[in-house]
Order: sequence, then structure tokens, then C-alpha cells
Amino acid sequence: METIKQTVAQNMGIQGSHEQVPEGQRFDLDDTPNLKGKVAVITGGSEGIGYGASHTLLAHGIEKLFILSVSKEVVDGSINAIKEEMGEETAKKVTWLECDLSDWKKVKQTADKIAGSTDRIDILINNAARGIMTYQLTDYGVDRHMAVNHMAHVILTSHLLPILKKTASNGNTVRISNQASNAHQATPSDTKFESLDELNRDLGPNGQYGRSKLAAILYSRYLNRHLTSSHPNILVNATHPGFVETKMSSQDIHEPYPLGGYAMSIGMAPLKKNIMQGCVSTVFAATATTKSGEYICPPAVPESGHAMAQDEQLGENLMKLTREIVKEKTYEDSAAKGCPFTDY
Repeated sequence: METIKQTVAQNMGIQGSHEQVPEGQRFDLDDTPNLKGKVAVITGGSEGIGYGASHTLLAHGIEKLFILSVSKEVVDGSINAIKEEMGEETAKKVTWLECDLSDWKKVKQTADKIAGSTDRIDILINNAARGIMTYQLTDYGVDRHMAVNHMAHVILTSHLLPILKKTASNGNTVRISNQASNAHQATPSDTKFESLDELNRDLGPNGQYGRSKLAAILYSRYLNRHLTSSHPNILVNATHPGFVETKMSSQDIHEPYPLGGYAMSIGMAPLKKNIMQGCVSTVFAATATTKSGEYICPPAVPESGHAMAQDEQLGENLMKLTREIVKEKTYEDSAAKGCPFTDY
């Protein structure tokens, strides 16, 4: 019975579902602390779960919010919605930066723009992702799911590390939230993260997506071991949002599953969370938790995750391969010009 309650609470948009967890693991968006004076960065913050998080941060007084997104049209719509609901002054707190996460050079340039525009970053939410879609390579010749969902966020985080560390050294708590998913359980059991050839295998839509979400958990725990251990004011966690009504679950799902996708987009619609329900665990990890290295399921429930998500050596392999691939693929634009790639 308890397992059923946890499943409902973590995944379904049924009214009162979050109340099914123990009281100490509950969190509501109204519990978000006052964020006056703080600065946040969020990828994909103009739609879906990301917009839910952006809206919540703004509603609780965030001083400045950098949103990375590909679509200016979507961002304009989001900012107009914020203007109408929260006023012109609140909307002015948002800075939009156009950034295609598959373009790693652009990611680095965007990080530099952010670092040149603020003297602090208190919150980093690595949220944007390619959903359950078919196998595809980026222009770098890397599996698009891993390149966008994982490696781009490593590059962004790495280039923001100096300002994140500075903010923490001034006595502030810095929180990094990486968007994972219970879909990480779909990762093939023979995953080793030992080579680009292995990474570029076609695992099928669920396998490709699941592996990138496993990477989010492993990366969070990697940073906890190597970064938080030396900078205890920097807390890094991964989150599971639940089953949420987003573009991914209502439109993109038809790309890999033209007919079968209707089971998710239409059949499961009554059970899905809305974006505000779906951002709860993310907001908790980004604003309220006092712990690091956790995999947080809604509303604020720490879970161990699949056995692979607990494998420290697998996490070390992942990050070693990440460093090697990024350095090789971007050498002329980065390492050759003296740009170091420090991931913690």
C-alpha cells in the first residue's frame, strides 16, 4: 500500500497526491523561501516544467533570472504571461539568452555572457532536454540525447563554476538541480560509459532518453563527491518531476511512436500533472533542500534510484568519457585557445 501511495504521489496529478508521502517529505510551491537578492539560471525555463520553475522563482522574489532557450517566440509568450500576471517590473528581471544546447561552442559563449552580467549565481537549474525520441547524432557526431541532456549541461555548469564557487565562498548556499527521471531505469544494463562508439549505439527511444537521465543522477552524485566535498555550501541534486503534461509528452512522443504515442498524449492525459505540479521537486532542490547528492522525487522524497544510479565507478566513467569527448570535439575552439575544461 505504501508503495502505491508513493507511486501516486510522485507521478500522478491527482488532487492531494503529494499528501500521500510522510509529512517530513512534503513540499508545496508556497513553501518556497523568499529569494530576494538571489540570481538564478535555468535552461529551458520558458516552457513546460522549466516555466513552472521560472514562474515560481519570480513569484518568490528572485532578483535576476537568466533563461536559456532556443525559441524567442516561446520566450516572448512566457514573458508576456509574466507581465500580465506579475507586472512589468517582475518581467524585467528575466534575461533571455538564445542557446541551442547541441551547439557546445554556443553554450560556452552563453555561460560567458551570464558570468559577465552578474556577480553571483545562487541557483542553477539544468532542465532543458530532448525527450523520448528516435536516435540522432549532433553535428559533433555524438548521440543527441547525451550531447544535449547531459554534456551541454556539464559544459554550462563547468563554465559557471567560478561564479558559483564565489557566491558560495561569500557565505551563500548555492544549489544546482539536474533534471533526471525515473525513466533512467530504461538504461541498458550493459552501459559502461567507456567509449564514444558505445555511446553512439541506437538503444531505441526509451533507452536513449533513459540513459541521459541516468547521467543526470550520476553527474549530480559525482559533483557531490568532488565539488560539495570541498565547497560544502554548494548543494547538487537530481530530480524526478513525475508524469507531466508537456510538449514532450503530448507532441514529441509521436515522433518515435506515431500511433502508440496516443496512449501517452491522450490516454494518460487525465492522470498527468500540470507544469506547476511537475516543477515541485525541482523547486525544492533549487531553493529549499539542505542536503546534497540526492535523487529527489516529488514532492521532496529522496530515493536511491536504480542500482546503476548508485554506481560510483559508473559515474566516474561517465565523467571521464564526457571530458574526453568534449575536449576532442571542441578542441579548436576551446582547449587550443587555452580554455580549460574543469568539471568540478
